[in-house]
Amino acid sequence: MGMILGSGGKGGRRGRRSLNAEINVTPFVDVMLVLLIVFMITAPMLVRGEDISLPKTKSGPIQTNPDDAPLAITIKANGDVFIQTTQIDIAALGAQVQAIIGEGYDKPIYVRGDEATPYGTIMEVMAEIKAAGYTRVSLVTEQKK
Repeated sequence: MGMILGSGGKGGRRGRRSLNAEINVTPFVDVMLVLLIVFMITAPMLVRGEDISLPKTKSGPIQTNPDDAPLAITIKANGDVFIQTTQIDIAALGAQVQAIIGEGYDKPIYVRGDEATPYGTIMEVMAEIKAAGYTRVSLVTEQKK
């Protein structure tokens, strides 16, 4: 809290201190900057979706705009399909993607398939996405080391 020193008060007594009614915003700004940095670091990590073992290839990284928040469709080895972290049936996938596109979604869709997922299951998911009218699809893999 700030203090204003001065001679004010009744009778002009010197040395009397009066309280300052102004708010000190410096601690507030410090906290907000720390929170901003924390969210800037953690936000890209939240896009992953479900944990799976991606196939390893020699392909390069996917070139995307940092402002794009891609839609991740994950296919587990047992055939479970997830949109981000929400499990969905393959038959309902096309309608769900269509609903997202109907809202003006123009970001890429990343299909993340476990390396043990049957090829037919991945092709079913790709066919549902294409039937929904969406063509900006990328298959996600890990780079070989």
